[in-house]
Amino acid sequence: MPYPIVNSIISWFLKKRKHQMELFLKYPIDVQVELLFKLLQKAQYTEIGKKFEFSTIKSYSEFSQKVPIQQYESIEPLIERARKGTQNIFWPTPIKWFAKSSGTTTSKSKFIPVSDEALEGCHFKAGKDMLCLYFNNNPSAQLFAGKGLRLGGSSAVYEDNNSYFGDLSAIIIENMPFWADFSSSPKQEIALMSEWESKIEAIINETINENITSLAGVPSWMLVLLNKVLERTGKDNILEVWPNLEVYFHGGVNFNPYREQFKKIIPSKDFKYYEIYNASEGFFAIQDVNNSLDLLLMLDYGIFYEFIPMNKFDGENSEAIPLSQVKLHTNYALVITTNGGLWRYLIGDTIKFTSLNPYRIRITGRTKHFINVFGEELIIENAENALKRACLKTASEVSEFTVAPIFMNGDKSGGHEWIIEFSKHPDCINYFTEILDNSLKAINSDYEAKRYNNLTLAMPKINVAKEGLFYNWLKQNGKLGGQHKVPRLSNSRKYLEELLKLTATT
Repeated sequence: MPYPIVNSIISWFLKKRKHQMELFLKYPIDVQVELLFKLLQKAQYTEIGKKFEFSTIKSYSEFSQKVPIQQYESIEPLIERARKGTQNIFWPTPIKWFAKSSGTTTSKSKFIPVSDEALEGCHFKAGKDMLCLYFNNNPSAQLFAGKGLRLGGSSAVYEDNNSYFGDLSAIIIENMPFWADFSSSPKQEIALMSEWESKIEAIINETINENITSLAGVPSWMLVLLNKVLERTGKDNILEVWPNLEVYFHGGVNFNPYREQFKKIIPSKDFKYYEIYNASEGFFAIQDVNNSLDLLLMLDYGIFYEFIPMNKFDGENSEAIPLSQVKLHTNYALVITTNGGLWRYLIGDTIKFTSLNPYRIRITGRTKHFINVFGEELIIENAENALKRACLKTASEVSEFTVAPIFMNGDKSGGHEWIIEFSKHPDCINYFTEILDNSLKAINSDYEAKRYNNLTLAMPKINVAKEGLFYNWLKQNGKLGGQHKVPRLSNSRKYLEELLKLTATT
């Protein structure tokens, strides 16, 4: 059991890292440029390094001209060779770990290489920095007087040709120092369970009588766990179970749709929420100020960043710009070059900058998850902000949703069809729909133009889902837990039709 003296020692140690951050805060562009050339030098004798002549590259412009932007499909053959044991393809040190990432429910699995340098210099370093920033902002924090409840993904690790693959959380748990288990709950054997519903029960059994001081995990699945804890204990809120709980570190999905639900079950004005931005490909940004919606872009994790303006986005044919050229409040696709061997990799996320000194960002969505069938350019951020407005005006709460197009048929207008699962229903769904539509018009001028006189887009159609529909759909697809997400927006009706079919059979 950790004690207050241990908390004081660990917090003092973590706070010291803040001085190291000052370098990239003060000289962000210099740090990024120096990092790029370190990566190029390190990998110059790899297959990729020789192919694109890394040893001859002397400037960023040469780098961007010689090395192409690539999506996963383009590098998949190289990754498959690496998984079969070939080394020195895209990174010089041996790579034996591959993070299996599936993105949305039915998409093809990706295997992202994870080098030792990426584990130590990115993922583990970021975990310490997350705590460092929290302790610096909250000097009286007592995290290590208790334990942190971590809720990872599908955590089985598999061996294949002397390489290993699994969820990133499993890889991190497998490689953590032994002492890290003392400050975390559940213990490693439970954290690594792969069957989600049994795992939830085991976590509850272990943690229900622990002194839990922090939570970490994806909001949708953390809500499932916390509500089951309340069911088991019969308590009214989580603080009655864990009175010393003080912070929730969350990431993976936009937190706004879940914020009010968390406030209900953790009713404390002093409770803190800290957002992080991490993925299988790397750890990118951390909230660095209490009660902020912005994330500090971490520039010394072995990741060189580039950005593609979304109004000029053309997949691998896009032109990217470096950090020195970004502008505020512009939607960018993120391109990364990493110490895990990813070179100008198009990760699929979109972000915007809210500050250039220091560089702070917000996640706006995915390059593939938007609706633009009619030129409306609806992105996830638009949809979630409009939902938030509609919920506030109708005193309702949304737990999950997805949206797809209604295609034009003859002289009939097209539209958007929503399936929404409410945790608190609006009194009138028509009024909710009207507010949602008006909010989308106010947020997105392209949507507003297409809605003019219902000529291109008709009023949105909303299907109210039965409780548990999205959970059952994820379960049916074998995607319960961890990093698995409901796809919010799609240009096809695939996900929506599956959900409608499931609704009809239940």
